[in-house]
Amino acid sequence: MTAYDTVLFDSDGVLVEPPAAETQAEATRDAFRAVGIEDVDRRSLEDVVNGVTVERLHEICTTYDLEPDVFWQAREHHDERSQFEQFDAGARDRYADVAAIEDLEQPRGVVSNNHHSTIEFVLDAFDLASLFDTYYGRPKTIESLELKKPNPHYLECALEDLDGETALYVGDSESDVIAAERAGIDSAFVRRAHCSEASLSSAPTYEVETLHEVVEIAAE
Repeated sequence: MTAYDTVLFDSDGVLVEPPAAETQAEATRDAFRAVGIEDVDRRSLEDVVNGVTVERLHEICTTYDLEPDVFWQAREHHDERSQFEQFDAGARDRYADVAAIEDLEQPRGVVSNNHHSTIEFVLDAFDLASLFDTYYGRPKTIESLELKKPNPHYLECALEDLDGETALYVGDSESDVIAAERAGIDSAFVRRAHCSEASLSSAPTYEVETLHEVVEIAAE
């Protein structure tokens, strides 16, 4: 009997390469332009790109006299468009070791802070849908920001779908590790190239370099 009855994975940085910072920044500039703001200050731009909170989003919109829902709709549209374009152009790809997931015996799921529709796109574009039994991204709403990891909400939704009790969550960020802790499950931190030097204040259950190691852990 294996130690885990369920294995969950983050998407960006685990299954597929993460978006480039400049791509995200330019998509956010496009969103500001779409609502009539040609010149946005650096801090506001960086805050929107780097995990903006609901409170900070409202502050930024107040500064530029924007309706939060209108701006956020533009931001999410341009952010998703930029991701689709990067995937279609081959600028972002799936990691080669994703094929190892086929060897897992447990039910599997994807839980991401990215848009739910973007996760659907990724699973379809890279022929990954057959590897997973459930998947969760967030809806493109302001309210969804409060449910992003490290909030364990979507992890718990996936665990409920799969009747998971002794689960392992595979991620590439500290928020993934904390979300797993809050959901009461173990975590595996994958040190990909983009996070090879990351310092974690919360220790994961495992640190690995490839998904092949995750499969070995899950088989024990």
